[in-house]
Amino acid sequence: MLEIVPAPASGRIFTLPWLPEVADVTGSGRARLDAMVRWLQEVARADLNDAGFQGGGVWIVRRTRIRVAAFPRYDDRLELRTFCSGIGRFSAERRTVIRGGAAEVDAVSRWICLDREGRRPQRFEADFREAYAETAGDRDASVRVRHPNPPEGSVGEPWLFRATDLDIAGHVNNSHYWAPFEQDLLDSEPRAFDGEVEHRDPAQPGEALLLRGEGIAWVTSREGAVHASLLGDVG
Repeated sequence: MLEIVPAPASGRIFTLPWLPEVADVTGSGRARLDAMVRWLQEVARADLNDAGFQGGGVWIVRRTRIRVAAFPRYDDRLELRTFCSGIGRFSAERRTVIRGGAAEVDAVSRWICLDREGRRPQRFEADFREAYAETAGDRDASVRVRHPNPPEGSVGEPWLFRATDLDIAGHVNNSHYWAPFEQDLLDSEPRAFDGEVEHRDPAQPGEALLLRGEGIAWVTSREGAVHASLLGDVG
């Protein structure tokens, strides 16, 4: 899985206060993984806007890892701290730290920046690199596929994406791929978690398949296209 690097001593670190709402938690009050992934998107967007880079392109996520030592809970007063931890030609890595109450969550994502039409990767301008260079250091942000493909002949269980799962980019938002993890976590309500989702072909609403392996799962189309792979404890 992606390395979780420590927060830097200096450079651009953006902070946002946060409060988990009713729709973010399970019946026990534990913050859900898919909700936390949405928080990562919101604080990333807030940082870009604050730095003056809003509207500069369309960002799509390739891979996200979430490591939870202690889950946030309903009504915790949280602080989301985010910084750039790596830059490639048209991709960037972003670390986010979630703290408050007993919560201890560390996340890392790698994003690709597309042109404003959302069609092709675009290289970063000099001002973007300058704003985030200090915290990124000399770390790259490769977005090559790293998770294995499902074995030939794998049999999957039905999975369904809804029309309400679409986002502004016109495909299923990346947060919804964390639902299989959540389905399994609900059976045990764990105190800790560590998992990673790698995104491939964007999904559209409709029927899909969930294939399970040893420590990994895949969400695929009925025709076999891999939409995402889930690395970690998936049941």
